Amino acid sequence: MAERNIVAVQSAPGAARLGALTERLEGSLRGKAEVVRLSLACLLSRGHLLIEDVPGVGKTTLANALARAVDCGFHRLQFTADMLPADVTGVSVFNTHTNEFEFKPGPVFTNFLLADEINRATPKTQSALLEAMNEGQVSVDGQTYPLGSPFMVLATQNPLEHHGTYPLPESQLDRFLMRLRIGYPDAANEREILRRGPGDRQAHAPALLTGAEVLELQAEAEQVRVDEAIIDYILAIVERTRTHESLTLGVSPRGAQALYRAAQAMALLDGRTYATPDDVKRLAVPVFAHRVALSTRVAAAQRTATAAERIIEEILTLTEVPL
Repeated sequence: MAERNIVAVQSAPGAARLGALTERLEGSLRGKAEVVRLSLACLLSRGHLLIEDVPGVGKTTLANALARAVDCGFHRLQFTADMLPADVTGVSVFNTHTNEFEFKPGPVFTNFLLADEINRATPKTQSALLEAMNEGQVSVDGQTYPLGSPFMVLATQNPLEHHGTYPLPESQLDRFLMRLRIGYPDAANEREILRRGPGDRQAHAPALLTGAEVLELQAEAEQVRVDEAIIDYILAIVERTRTHESLTLGVSPRGAQALYRAAQAMALLDGRTYATPDDVKRLAVPVFAHRVALSTRVAAAQRTATAAERIIEEILTLTEVPL
């Protein structure tokens, strides 16, 4: 087994190209190496990322840094309560010269869409992203328009306890492969942030990857081997979320597939061509916690987000790990 592992580490060429990208993001978001690696795993999994935390801890900085490190299209869209779905997807405008309606694409027609403070928009506007996130296309006035590739939504949201927020519905949350929280930096890194001053010094640095290279890395991640024992492990965790007494909604098949793909991506980031149970345990909380719904009793007694994370962690301790 040990010899096979050594060969596998040496045979993951994509890991070398990911090293500089990881270093760039860690320089933009000081002291948050694990958050950076999880966000890269989300990108390699062809997933969408939801970053939830209080204002000012670097949510937008991380999303900006990740999008700008790739030489692709990038749009930032600030969500507000008066925003309409057409402000996201685009609108058909009548052209008096041709006597025909012409479609004017909205900000969603890009490779990386930063949906800043997505939960400040109404549910009607939030739902404008559902088709784009799930099917890579947008339908307007009976016409379907394909989006570019790669395509990733990086959304930030403030905690629901803050004023002026609308909770994302379960169907919207399920489209996000991961939900991350950044948290406050430690004292040493916060000191460095103060000395560095406002802004990101790497904001205007050249891109490290092209869109084609991202697609190559995503395809390479999909070739990472996942043993049947690890698939059984994922399914056992999923089944426990569906039968847990504190949960009224367990993880969907889309969620199980998301954890499978994320484990492949994390293995590639670590330079391996095979996934391990540790990959699954490392990713279960960011991939599953936002997909479950708490019972009324638990939701009334605890903050929803952290309670869901604790339940997923509890399920991990109760589920047998394959050898």
